[in-house]
Amino acid sequence: MKIKNILVLGSVSFLMLIGCTNIDENVYDKYTADDFYGSAKGADVALASVYAQVGGNWDGVGYAGADRGWYDLNSFASDEQVIPHRTTGDWELDFARLYKHEWLPTDSFINNTWKWLYKSIFNANLAVNQLEKSNAEPSKIAEAKVLRAFFYYLLIDDFGNVPFYTDNEITVDKIPQATRQEVYAFVVKELTENVELLSVTKGGNYYGRFNKWAGYTLLAKVYLNAGVYTGTPKWQEALAACEKVTQGGYSLHSGAANASSPLGNKYYELFGDVLPDDETILSIFATANVVSRNIFSVRSLYGPHAKTLFGYSGWNGTIVPKDYFQKFNATDIRKKQFLYGDQGGGVNYTVDVASLDNPGAAPQAGVRDVKFYPVTPMDGGGASNDFPIYRYADVLLMIAECNVRLGNATAAKPFIDQVRQRAGLGILAANPTLTDIYNERGFELSWEGHRRQDMIRFDTFLLPNQFRGSSAEYRKLYPIPTAALDANKGLKQNPGY
Repeated sequence: MKIKNILVLGSVSFLMLIGCTNIDENVYDKYTADDFYGSAKGADVALASVYAQVGGNWDGVGYAGADRGWYDLNSFASDEQVIPHRTTGDWELDFARLYKHEWLPTDSFINNTWKWLYKSIFNANLAVNQLEKSNAEPSKIAEAKVLRAFFYYLLIDDFGNVPFYTDNEITVDKIPQATRQEVYAFVVKELTENVELLSVTKGGNYYGRFNKWAGYTLLAKVYLNAGVYTGTPKWQEALAACEKVTQGGYSLHSGAANASSPLGNKYYELFGDVLPDDETILSIFATANVVSRNIFSVRSLYGPHAKTLFGYSGWNGTIVPKDYFQKFNATDIRKKQFLYGDQGGGVNYTVDVASLDNPGAAPQAGVRDVKFYPVTPMDGGGASNDFPIYRYADVLLMIAECNVRLGNATAAKPFIDQVRQRAGLGILAANPTLTDIYNERGFELSWEGHRRQDMIRFDTFLLPNQFRGSSAEYRKLYPIPTAALDANKGLKQNPGY
């Protein structure tokens, strides 16, 4: 649409130069585009350009699935995973620096995430414009606006005060920087005005798209972290949004034994190919080498071990830190995602890791993770596992958290107990504490991109670990990339950088 507009404006300028004064009848292309985007097919085309940015691919593109983008930035800074430099010389130090909270404004993870989110916002702005101008179906306009709110929410979560615009007719150097509170208010307004307009359809054409229930889950996430973003908690509002999601007919997927599953339980179907819609609220569709990809298991496993299991070599990268791994109960079915100890064939993953950077970890040091056990098609560049952005288990744990924070731990207990029982654990002996909920979120949602945000909200993000001391307060935000500051001299860097 942007190209078409440029062509139309160019034609108008040329005709004006030769003295034509009545040109309205000749601007056919504009009306053709408006008619197209007003149709059901055209509206989906406009939205597809935005959704295309969500799937994970190379060069830091996407929410999750490939490397050096949003997922890595928000996972390796937490306590749940890290890629150490190896004593064999493998892996750059920047992955370990994320875990040690030593990132810099020039790091690729930060720049890639920034570029991805602003490209996504540009595409969302364009879709909103196309759909509004063509008087498209209100649910499709709402979907574009909710997508844009999703990207702005991710931006303020990572960067705080950010450039803000909703009209693409502005150059990068002129985009004003809005406060975190201002963008939060915009996100809340966009969501509360549009979520009810979204489709209620689950699965089918809406697999991987924002329907009403995914929209309310996003709103719940925004409210859940309102205290971090604005200084004013919104626990009651988060709870109300979660309660809307419960009206969508979701339930926890079975955790029963399943002999056909490589990890032994139906639970792991939630991280396989087409994700079950009883629990999955919003997902990323992936078919490796076609659309998106999922690298998480191949990136974790030692090369020859992956070759034995899957037929292609692993990257010998990501490990699970010892302190995080040891929190899991031995009877928890979620512990089956971890590979440690003797795996046969000369592979023995040690739980202990002596160093992340100097001299680094031995080749087989560190617990490995196959939560996303690869599905076909797959190769050395990843697998076709879809990725859950939002699941109903997360909603249940948000309900529990909100109730505890509102002083009603009794009401919270059934929700956390549901999640625990599905995992093969008993119910809590007493009403849950915030620590119980924080730990349960770590068990249930590991490697799904939520941990950094959770750690900040529960005030654990800055605490020391085996490989670093306490972090400074400013590390709760990432720096604005150096490249962005160079492109827009009106931007102010976050304190500490």
